Amino acid sequence: MIEKTKQLVESKYTISNGYQADAKVVYGDTDSVMVKLGVPTVKEAMDIGRKAAEWVSSHFTPPIKLEFEKVYYPYLLINKKRYAGLYFSSSPDTHDKMDCKGIETVRRDNCPLVANLINTCLQMILIDRDPQGAVDHAKEVISDLLCNRIDISQLVITKELTRTAQEYAGKQAHVELAERMRKRDAGSAPNLGDRVPYVIIKAAKGAAAYMKSEVGNVLSV
Repeated sequence: MIEKTKQLVESKYTISNGYQADAKVVYGDTDSVMVKLGVPTVKEAMDIGRKAAEWVSSHFTPPIKLEFEKVYYPYLLINKKRYAGLYFSSSPDTHDKMDCKGIETVRRDNCPLVANLINTCLQMILIDRDPQGAVDHAKEVISDLLCNRIDISQLVITKELTRTAQEYAGKQAHVELAERMRKRDAGSAPNLGDRVPYVIIKAAKGAAAYMKSEVGNVLSV
């Protein structure tokens, strides 16, 4: 049905049929289709989106129905399941929110520094329309990191311990740390289901990443 939707939309909404641009499906996943319509305003995109949803639905067997959901503008599509944009659904004049999917701002297993940096950069790019400002900000944060001006609490990563070390296909930093903690003091070691906070520390040259993990709440004291 996604493939049929793509064919229908791209065949009807074309310059040759009197529309402003040739529509192109840029993303489709599970139960959604995102279409680049090439119109200059959010309102026009909403209008065409609603009409397109009704028209495509007429080609499906009831009760299957395609519904217009939202407009993203601007929209950054990084790769599958990873994108960000200003989300318009209730009004074409004001965005409802900055929506992020699969990006470090919403992933729980990234350190606060990464989440805050990317969130600020996305705001500069999408809301302020200042990509150069985002680049400058990123360089400034990287400089602070290299010059040891970042508090270590901003570098703590947390990951859930979902299985034993033997059950993982490869060695994981948080799993190996949990094993080392168990050898040091079994009573205070994390159990399955716990989130393990850790930082990556300097180690011997060539040491594997999973050997560089150390307890985050100890090093931040």
